[in-house]
Amino acid sequence: MRWFHAVLLTVLVAGSPAQPPVFKSGVESIEVDVVVTDRQGHVVRDLAKNDFQISEDGKRQEVTTFALVDIPLETSDRSSDRGQAIEPDVATNEHVIEGRAYVLLIDDLNMESQAVDRAKEAAKQFIERLGANDLMAVVHTGGTDAASQTFTSNRPRLLAAVDRTTAQGLQAATAVRNENALMSAGRDTGDTFDLERAANAQITLRVLRDVSNWFATVHGRRKAILFMSRGIDYPMTLENRPDQPNRPTDAVLNAAQEAIDAAMRSNVGIYAIDPGGLRSDDDIAKEVFVSPRDQNMGTRGAQRESEMKQDSLRRLSEETGGAAAVSRNDLATAFDKIVADSSTYYVLAYPAPNNKRDGKFHKISVQVNRPRVAIRARSGYRSPSGTAPAAPALDAAGPSRELRDALASPMPAGGLAMRVALAPFRGTAPNASVLMTEDLRGGDLKLIAADTLELSHVAVDPTGKVRAGSNDRLQLTALKPETRAQIERSGLRVFNRLALPPGRYTVRIGAHEVDGGTVGSVAYELDVPDFSAAPLTLSGLVLTSLATGRMEVAKADAQMKDVLPAPPIAVRTFPRSDQIWLFAEIYDNAGNTPHAVTIGTTVTSTTGTVVYKTSAEHPSSEFTGTHGIFRYRARVPLNDLEPGAYVLSVEARTRLGPPGHDETARQQVLIEVTK
Repeated sequence: MRWFHAVLLTVLVAGSPAQPPVFKSGVESIEVDVVVTDRQGHVVRDLAKNDFQISEDGKRQEVTTFALVDIPLETSDRSSDRGQAIEPDVATNEHVIEGRAYVLLIDDLNMESQAVDRAKEAAKQFIERLGANDLMAVVHTGGTDAASQTFTSNRPRLLAAVDRTTAQGLQAATAVRNENALMSAGRDTGDTFDLERAANAQITLRVLRDVSNWFATVHGRRKAILFMSRGIDYPMTLENRPDQPNRPTDAVLNAAQEAIDAAMRSNVGIYAIDPGGLRSDDDIAKEVFVSPRDQNMGTRGAQRESEMKQDSLRRLSEETGGAAAVSRNDLATAFDKIVADSSTYYVLAYPAPNNKRDGKFHKISVQVNRPRVAIRARSGYRSPSGTAPAAPALDAAGPSRELRDALASPMPAGGLAMRVALAPFRGTAPNASVLMTEDLRGGDLKLIAADTLELSHVAVDPTGKVRAGSNDRLQLTALKPETRAQIERSGLRVFNRLALPPGRYTVRIGAHEVDGGTVGSVAYELDVPDFSAAPLTLSGLVLTSLATGRMEVAKADAQMKDVLPAPPIAVRTFPRSDQIWLFAEIYDNAGNTPHAVTIGTTVTSTTGTVVYKTSAEHPSSEFTGTHGIFRYRARVPLNDLEPGAYVLSVEARTRLGPPGHDETARQQVLIEVTK
């Protein structure tokens, strides 16, 4: 099972999304996104609820919820793209602003090698268009799960996932038939890879179906799947079936219908994008055996195959309220359209009729009291059949249903604002010990007389496997008035640890005030290094300051208690009057050979100017333990720094190697200095 589906099952999603949606989900109401444009293609923004009429199966429905979503086309803050693509080490849901939500589904399973580079380039062009609040996930139909990327706004991670795309497509069916005809003097005109081609098409369509189902957990915003594909090699409508239907064709047709049904049911628009550009039939039909009686041969067959693939992309798009971009070399206009569709649209919801598990297709029709406008919306949905599955049983020792929902939703929940910083340290082999600093905004807590705060943490690897998790229930009862005032004023800080082996993870952190009812969640993209893989390695950085560190601590970390003058913080903005204290561990794996390690701290401006620097040399005798550990502390004054963004770096270097080949380890954190 692929990661995007496995995550939901592992976390035991129980129905509704964690972030309170604008519209109800499930069997309670039907949600429909509607894009309305005038004859010039410009979005119409001035329609009211009474301007819309919506029908299901020909029966007028009452629109109970209505909203115009109009997301600005802002540009992203590219501070994380500077220099060596430094990623922010803090995740937050403090400003959960409506953004666009995309899944980029790259159909590498049906993509030939000559189209891969164009697909990568096209995908990167779209990623560069993402706004500051947009989220995207990257999925490959045929690649390993490790090549994919869960929802993030981090461009470097998205671009890295695109770069992992590989071509796995088969030779074009017409070309195979032509080659067989030439080799057999016309006796064999079949497609040698027919069964494999059909299997690949089914896999692709099932992945598209599963992504749509996974996307159903997102509500209150338009959802778009960018399906980057050369097209499906089989007819996807009954009209285009061969005169003698065969089982592979029927199986592909069924898989296509399941994918469309899932997208319609989840209110997901599919935007099919052919990265191959303008097709030339001669590319696969040149100097081939041509049979005047066989439509699958020669130039005629190549043209028919090309049209069939393009038609498959159009059908997937048009039936789900999206649009297809085929036979074009310049995709900029198509990308503008996708962004526009996801930026300004109307969302309507109406009570679900009492037939939602009849297994039938229900046609949705939307009309507007405005002449000369174009309307795009999903054409309907197919309801599930049979008895609804029972909600997973709750484990008394596990998180509440509200917190499970928060962890399962790919979108952050902003009811309880939090900032989270994760720093991996060497732990008990083979695991690292990941320190989690969680700052909760006190103003979001009700802090009633008998209150409980539950926190849950789930670390999922790229294959969808949960590798670590924890649940806490902190009692916030009988608080002293001064403690309550401190929490309301500055917040509540909690520390936790996860044991994780080296690897790449998405760590979801959720908090729920049981009696107050507020829920918050964030997702953190974490890379855990192998601290024994190199002669010199460095832990994550832990920061604090006396000005920003004043927060009530509900759960302390024993290992951090004595290394800093105040508890670690998840704040990265500091006034000039403040000073930063930092802590890190340097791991020296060079053995017993006496040597020295130079350790230093620098602060660099966005233009690359070093504005602060300090360093010192430490002999290997100062490193303790079997694998030498040096506990590094430093104080960084900020009074001489102008307000602005900076990169705080800690670097360790040893000259054990040959001249010019120093061993170096470095960690960097983005900070901001204010007046």
